[in-house]
Amino acid sequence: VEISHTCARGMGEFQVHRVRFFHLIPAGIRCMDYCDRLDRLAVARLDGSVELYNLAANYFQEKVFPGNDCRSTEAICWAAECRLFTAGLSGDILEYDLHSLRVKYSLAGFGGPIWSMAANRSGTYLAIGCEDGSVKLFQILPEKIQYERSMERQKGRVLSLAWHPAASHILTGSIDVIRVLDVKTGHAVQRIAVDRSLMRVQNRECVVWGVAFLSSGILVSADSAGKVQFWDSERGTLIQTHQVTNVDVLALSVSQNEDSLVVGTSEGTVFQFQLMPVRAGEAACQWVRTKPFRHHSHDVRTVVHSSSAIISGGLDSQLVIRPLMEKVQSKTYDAALRRFIFPHRRLVSCARKAKLLLFQFPQYLELWRLGKTEAVGKHGEVLPVSRSQEHLLQLRKKGPEHICCSAISPCGSWVSYATPSRLYLHRLQYENGGVSIIRVPRLHYSAHQILFSADSTKLFVASDEASVHMFKLSETGCKHVHTFQAKSGSPEATSLLAASADGNWLAAASLDYAINIYSMKSLKHHCTVPVYKCPVTALAIEPMNNNLVIAYSDQQLFEFNIQEKQYSTWSRKVQQHGLHRDWIERDTPVTNITFNPSQPAHILLHDTYNLCIIDKTLPLPDDKTPLLNQAALRNLSEGAKKARAHAFKISKKFQPLLFMELLNEGTLVVVERPLTDIQAQLPPPVRQKKFGT
Repeated sequence: VEISHTCARGMGEFQVHRVRFFHLIPAGIRCMDYCDRLDRLAVARLDGSVELYNLAANYFQEKVFPGNDCRSTEAICWAAECRLFTAGLSGDILEYDLHSLRVKYSLAGFGGPIWSMAANRSGTYLAIGCEDGSVKLFQILPEKIQYERSMERQKGRVLSLAWHPAASHILTGSIDVIRVLDVKTGHAVQRIAVDRSLMRVQNRECVVWGVAFLSSGILVSADSAGKVQFWDSERGTLIQTHQVTNVDVLALSVSQNEDSLVVGTSEGTVFQFQLMPVRAGEAACQWVRTKPFRHHSHDVRTVVHSSSAIISGGLDSQLVIRPLMEKVQSKTYDAALRRFIFPHRRLVSCARKAKLLLFQFPQYLELWRLGKTEAVGKHGEVLPVSRSQEHLLQLRKKGPEHICCSAISPCGSWVSYATPSRLYLHRLQYENGGVSIIRVPRLHYSAHQILFSADSTKLFVASDEASVHMFKLSETGCKHVHTFQAKSGSPEATSLLAASADGNWLAAASLDYAINIYSMKSLKHHCTVPVYKCPVTALAIEPMNNNLVIAYSDQQLFEFNIQEKQYSTWSRKVQQHGLHRDWIERDTPVTNITFNPSQPAHILLHDTYNLCIIDKTLPLPDDKTPLLNQAALRNLSEGAKKARAHAFKISKKFQPLLFMELLNEGTLVVVERPLTDIQAQLPPPVRQKKFGT
């Protein structure tokens, strides 16, 4: 930990606890699938978790299904009526409840571990490729799926499969061979041996990692010999071979109109192929390798070619979204590229009064006491630490389910966390420098976010169907007092909570974008904030005037006057003037908002790369004014500074920034997770040959 003295002109003067001991390693990405109708991307990670990204809402990570120790996902797909399924090495198919963010049910695949899965284009049937060499068909019914039949078994596991767009045939990829199965008869009508001769190791098996079946009857395969090949499905003959790399081609995806495809390799490169005329003006076309993209350091395990972007993910845990060139409008092509490594939600909570930090990992929680300094320094100085940070506690989860949310009370005496099926609450006692835990009986409530009141006497639990449970805390335990229920009757879960410092108001944002405000005095619904077109990414209630500040995924900011049930004067000014272009074009969402009680006009907020203080008394910047103007202002006279100063004071010193909180008037804590530390924990990448070596 580093404690430094930071003073930025106009930002205020803070002693900053710079924390780098949150050793989070995001899980690698195993597979993805895109739903065109919803414009949602489903991402399955190696820890069994599943994430949903809303591509239309600035690529926001909208929903997360926590992982599970017993789950190893190998395939994910969308099917009829926008239903989501995964399958994996446990041999089960899982369907997800997109409202309650839990697994709806699981069903055995009857063929051992499942390596591949795909739905037909109409979404009425699922096909799975199994360890025992079989392809099994399941009918998708309104509330469940039902096993229908098994197709002709082959020798060796079915590692990849794809439907013909007309759903008449299924193409499978295995070791050394691809097969075409007739869906009606269940028999193989074509068997094609894949050439081993280009393998680096003699007599090594050639694994077909990816396949695609085009409507023209052309088959596409990607294999461990580094080849992308095109075949005639009728004759079983080879049309084209592209030796794209000397390592494995691990993933393959074709665009909806079948004129472009992408592949991912184990050296971290993504290649694009496009269908182009052999000669200008002629109808005859051929597949041409056009663009390599190098944005990953390790295996690219999965790729998706949506209508607007090329999306890739792999072992380095990065989700890379590269918009197609013709879809880029407002930004330069490189600026439009998005890389996501960290969740779009908070994994850190802070006991401000006790100066404690709670870190959330998938399988356990860590409690730390911050370090201390007696020194006072100048701007930018690193201060000597009189007491180092202290690891007080590791609290491990019970059972196979991973932790989905957690919180610590401001006084530091209560810790709560939840898995998809249970809510846990613990009381902490601090004696002789150590911590003892008093367990409170388990609570049978689902929780998507947990929040303690400012005075640590109440616990709020965001739950299913836009509901919030309120518990009263005492030395003897906790008691359920009330359940706040949205009037809309929404099936969507509550995802974010904010409580006022005076204990009068509670704001709850649900996944249908609605924000409901409740009175904690009358225990009744007070009002609803006008519904905006994008998801809420963060919200907080100002302690001085009880205005609700809201950040949305399109980077817009609103301030809502709870008492008057309308947007504040400042908020209306922001909407009339518009926010700066550079602010709107930021890559990551605001995940945390807080306030400085000694500066009522200041709003503190952050995303992954920017710490920002908004001063509501200053004018808003226009696009001609530099948004980042702190360094330029430093060298000007006081008069010139006042003339050029604007409301947004931004620092990029702390990156990547996972959390920020004001401990007291002059002390700030920031939690960073350097990417070099994450890279150091990954296995060595495949060596890439550089020019001249």
